[in-house]
Amino acid sequence: MPRYRSTMSNRRAMLTMTGLHRAVLRLTGGRLGRSLGGMPVIDLTTVGRSSGVPRTAILTVPHREPMPDGGERLIVIASRGGDDAQPAWYLNLVAEPAVQVARVGEHSRPYVARTADSAERARLWPLAVRSYRGYADYQRKTQREIPVVILEPAPDMTND
Repeated sequence: MPRYRSTMSNRRAMLTMTGLHRAVLRLTGGRLGRSLGGMPVIDLTTVGRSSGVPRTAILTVPHREPMPDGGERLIVIASRGGDDAQPAWYLNLVAEPAVQVARVGEHSRPYVARTADSAERARLWPLAVRSYRGYADYQRKTQREIPVVILEPAPDMTND
């Protein structure tokens, strides 16, 4: 028998935590809250898939990888705390992969987002769990496979 879990209470909890985190960042000028659990924090701005309005989510980055061109690939996890529903930011970037990423105290930069394929996920998921064991708990709480998202700096359009 499937278990009933309220997604509304989880959503409220996530919104409350995000609001508190933003308040700490603002009040301390970014001195506190730059990282969470040893993971860097970013603002990910997507375009609302229905509204077309920019939407910003605060996310942790459990893994980063250098790229051959000197850039850095960022890995984020669409966990929503193990909720059965996908995070809105994830649904937005699936619809429109052109996103903006800002690290605390820096200007946002254009990135391209994509969901890791099965081979990439098999390699990246354990690295994310190593950074934050809670991801494994979140995966056990839900029946959906939690997506691993790869953010890569957008190609420099000025070199055309």
